[in-house]
Amino acid sequence: FDSLPPAHYKETMNTILVWMQQSETKLSMPQVAIAEYETMEQRLRELKALQSSLQEQQKGLNYLSTTVEGLSRKAPAEVSQSYRSEVEVVLGRWRKLSAQLAEHCQKLEERMTKLQRFQNDTKTLKKWMAEVDVFLKEEWPALGDSEALEKQLEQC
Repeated sequence: FDSLPPAHYKETMNTILVWMQQSETKLSMPQVAIAEYETMEQRLRELKALQSSLQEQQKGLNYLSTTVEGLSRKAPAEVSQSYRSEVEVVLGRWRKLSAQLAEHCQKLEERMTKLQRFQNDTKTLKKWMAEVDVFLKEEWPALGDSEALEKQLEQC
């Protein structure tokens, strides 16, 4: 019995595997071009929640690693190697998921910044175009009025 993990080990392993599968599914959703800032904010909140959940699951992962270390001292070599391999696979998936999650957050934050900048530039451009439109629709000064013509030239 010393070479078998406690029941809590299997429960924790199953919990983490299910959580990772769900998280990998969420992250594998195709990234679509989003032009709505609010939608991007919502997606970022979801990713941040997933990161928080990842940190909460870290305790279970630590428990698995510690338990396997303890088993490797008591269990026969082939049994402890089996559990070590199982945990290494989980740790590999965990690292990949964590890196993917961080990358998705970073890219989304960058895109949100670019979209915000673009929206601000668009507002500025529209305002400028409206001012130019008003200017172009103004009445032109008479040909003999050189002072008014110079002023208009400066405005142009």
